Amino acid sequence: MTTRPEFYRFSNGEKASLPFSAAEYDDRLAGLRASMDDMGATAAVLTSMHNIAYYSGFLYCSFGRPYGLVVTETEAVTISAGIDAGQPGRRSHTDTLTYTDWARDNFWRAVHSVTGSGGVIGYEGDHLTLTQRDKLEDFLAPAVMVDLAPATMRQRMMKSEAEIALIREGARIGDIGGYAIRDAVRAGQREIDVAMAGRDAMELEIARSFPDAEYRDTWVWFQSGLNTDGAHNPVTSRRLETGDILSLNAFPMISGYYTALERTMFLGEVDSASLKIWEANVAAHEYGMSLLKPNVSCAEVTLAINAFLAERDLLQYRTFGYGHSFGLLSHYYGREAGLELREDIDTALHPGMVISMEPMLTIPQGQPGAGGYREHDILLITDDGNENITAYPYGPGFNVVS
Repeated sequence: MTTRPEFYRFSNGEKASLPFSAAEYDDRLAGLRASMDDMGATAAVLTSMHNIAYYSGFLYCSFGRPYGLVVTETEAVTISAGIDAGQPGRRSHTDTLTYTDWARDNFWRAVHSVTGSGGVIGYEGDHLTLTQRDKLEDFLAPAVMVDLAPATMRQRMMKSEAEIALIREGARIGDIGGYAIRDAVRAGQREIDVAMAGRDAMELEIARSFPDAEYRDTWVWFQSGLNTDGAHNPVTSRRLETGDILSLNAFPMISGYYTALERTMFLGEVDSASLKIWEANVAAHEYGMSLLKPNVSCAEVTLAINAFLAERDLLQYRTFGYGHSFGLLSHYYGREAGLELREDIDTALHPGMVISMEPMLTIPQGQPGAGGYREHDILLITDDGNENITAYPYGPGFNVVS
């Protein structure tokens, strides 16, 4: 009779080239272990896509199955499902265990094989579900549980030189997507057709520039007319009409690293009411970028832009914060919420952080200038200010497309 193990090691093929060097991942793990020491954790059980990829290089596809990275003083082990066969081992800087689905909760048995029982377990309070937390307590019997999510987020907010180089490439490729989108815009074209032109251009450039990477999740949200009112509205089959307000949103994804290019556009012509709103939002964008410098807090930047818009009687049309961190994040696996330009975030900016400036005004349907207006650039905080790494032009001078 064949023995069916609860978990096992499976090596299948040579290690793949990861997005960063072994030294980079070792430095990240050292930072995590320092946070664990500060909090007295004997083991970290990380479960989010962004943290597992950040510390190991492996970006998992859950499909309803749990995944983890277990880090102790001496070990770092990804815990992956058998459905992925040898891919986690090839793509992990760390050791890898594969759990089987012959019995329920073999994932937690694999985790326990690394952590043992009765330790001080660090976990991600912003990711671990109530169900999985109960299982952690049942299988690991921790003496204490401590939340490592804030510490890991603070670590991820400070970018290494290698990360900054990758983010620069993402910004460059986003610009390529932007030009492809602009070239595809014409009356009668569907939103989806324009979006596909931008996506294809970016994916081809990513494949050319990063021949050893995995390719997934690059996308475009291209919106028109009423569909521009929200920042994350999906693409439709609406056909473009002359005079439409348009939103260009290009998102290249490189090894889990997200960048973005976002621009307001008009097709053929822009009426005077719309032009007034657009120019005011561009002015807020430029003012906001001038505020991004070391030792200024996210809240201070936000309140200053609020005042700028209030003076123009436009603050009531603002719909969300003015910017956010960039790095290993995506619209479906997380973000660094401690670095967002909002009133309730007091994080101070520091050199090595990367953040967007993206004011948006939404004028409701039926009012003059109706639509959603947004400009978006990516900025690296430097010792004396910031560096804008987005090159695609913004404003009416370039983005009224005939």
